[in-house]
Amino acid sequence: MSTAMSARYDIEAFKKRIDGVKIEENPALVRQKSRDFFWYSPTLKRQLDAVTADIVVSPASEQQVLQVLAAAHDHAIPVTPRGTGTGNYGQAMPLSGGILLDLSQFNAVREIGHGRVVAEPGTVIAALDKETRSHSRQEIRLHPSTYHTASIGGFIAGGSGGVGSIRWGGLRDTGNIIRLKVATMEASPRILEFTGDDIHKVSHAYGTNGIITEVEMPLTPAHDWVDVIVGFDDLRAATQFANDLGEQDGLLIKELGLVAAPIAHDHFKRHRKFIAREQHVVLIMVADFQTAPLMGFIKRYRGAQVLFRNDQLPAEDLKGLPPVFELSWNHTTLRALRDDPSITYLQVLYPFPNQIELVQRIHERFGEEVPAHLEFVKFDGKVTCFGLPLVRFSSEERLEEIMAIHEEMGAPIFNPHRYTLEEGGMKQTDETQLAFKREADPQGLLNPGKMVAWEDPDYDFKSGKNFLFKGLAAQGAG
Repeated sequence: MSTAMSARYDIEAFKKRIDGVKIEENPALVRQKSRDFFWYSPTLKRQLDAVTADIVVSPASEQQVLQVLAAAHDHAIPVTPRGTGTGNYGQAMPLSGGILLDLSQFNAVREIGHGRVVAEPGTVIAALDKETRSHSRQEIRLHPSTYHTASIGGFIAGGSGGVGSIRWGGLRDTGNIIRLKVATMEASPRILEFTGDDIHKVSHAYGTNGIITEVEMPLTPAHDWVDVIVGFDDLRAATQFANDLGEQDGLLIKELGLVAAPIAHDHFKRHRKFIAREQHVVLIMVADFQTAPLMGFIKRYRGAQVLFRNDQLPAEDLKGLPPVFELSWNHTTLRALRDDPSITYLQVLYPFPNQIELVQRIHERFGEEVPAHLEFVKFDGKVTCFGLPLVRFSSEERLEEIMAIHEEMGAPIFNPHRYTLEEGGMKQTDETQLAFKREADPQGLLNPGKMVAWEDPDYDFKSGKNFLFKGLAAQGAG
């Protein structure tokens, strides 16, 4: 623990209040737990690389969470919650040091019913699915590409959608979260329960206004999923095909992405033998009983070539091949980054109904500098696509220029190079979340620095300037 941080917080007095709760103070381990995948962004890598907590605390029950929060409140020590650290924007990084609340040990599946599951926040999504599949052949509707490592609480607090969004939309869509229990940050912390629209007070809030202690999520019948990769020589043809496929209500599709050449050949190394360098590829997960209808649909499209089906390969050829969902969403970025650390990415919305034309115009504008990567989703009930294009990074100034050009061309940016709630997406204050923070965290001790509206109520989001949290200066951040 750093001398500067130790002087700011009475960690020793805090520790005496939480006897029985697991802690970690080894500086190397504390630093490791204080980080997520912020380094996807060269801007965040510069700003956040020095960030670390003073202590990691790992409660294993709701009662221990309340015990930790009460003690932290009494000693005015900031608390930053963390699931398994798979986020990309510094959501779970403690900008003011203090306590890193590691919820990965708070991880039981409590109840499985018809169409629903109740779990503790640290439950890894793959483990949750394993239990629901074995119990009643059900699975969770949505999950990130980090399925095998991400926690359900972290997904709700920091995610927005992912695999399954082509059928179910995003986490913000009504019904995709049934209920949340949340602990407040007060002298006597309370447990509150949210359903309906009240869920939006704390979902996707980075833990800035409450600590999730229980989630209830909808389930859907589980299927055996078949991975299919379809190749095209023309990007527009590939985009049209993927969009049309997403609109087929009778086909049970779980993942539908598009990766422009030469990304798939260059960076999907274990699938490289199936893909030519000049091919744009569409990545599909389809229910096993619907492969024949899918193949019939593919035959309608001139130039469409089925490159890969995992249900038609011998078992020895499947060894070591990642599932298609681990080629999609930000796993695409991760695979490229492993080969070329200078690569970064954007998050883009191509709004309905002009998404196909807009994708083509942007691709023609930037070419190899910003290779296209699309994820087809239902957004407000309409099939469209999000972009997670790669960017061949040259400078922060050029990165800002690329984002500005996207906005000017009609493609809104959800900025992955910012660590605050508002700058990353809304670009305005979420009054509902702010009001709840005033009630649940009156001292501003939960994940400080991530909610601009709390730190600087007069901040002008239209100024073109980046919000810089003063607390970062104490950690030596740039």
